[in-house]
Amino acid sequence: MYKRVRRRKVAEINVVPYIDVMLVLLIIFMVTAPLVTQGVKVDLPQASAEPLAKDSKPPLVASVDAQGQYYLAVGTSKNEPMTAEEVATVVAAHLQLEPDTPVVVNADGAVSYNAVIQLMVLLQQVAGVPSVGLMTDSPEN
Repeated sequence: MYKRVRRRKVAEINVVPYIDVMLVLLIIFMVTAPLVTQGVKVDLPQASAEPLAKDSKPPLVASVDAQGQYYLAVGTSKNEPMTAEEVATVVAAHLQLEPDTPVVVNADGAVSYNAVIQLMVLLQQVAGVPSVGLMTDSPEN
């Protein structure tokens, strides 16, 4: 009367434990990501970088020496020490005449990070420089 039917065993994957593990990993990454990005030590004076193009105009070089004094060099001419505001004013005047001139900051390795950042902020906000580059020595030197 009753026929016995053989049923095949179907392999089913229980995904609930995998979802739990994924959520735990997500929480771990969310908590540790801000900790990883803070406190990175860098050595700015040496880096491999692309040089300016040969056909570009000579850059305006705003320099900060080891004593924290500011200088401005256009091409190969060098000037006397000046304040950061004077550097920004001269750069703004030069960019009025030649707006596509690149501007780079050349700072001694012993200079405080704050002095370099303050110069870059003045160049961007006061002088209107769209982007400021950083000069570095190549690691081979």
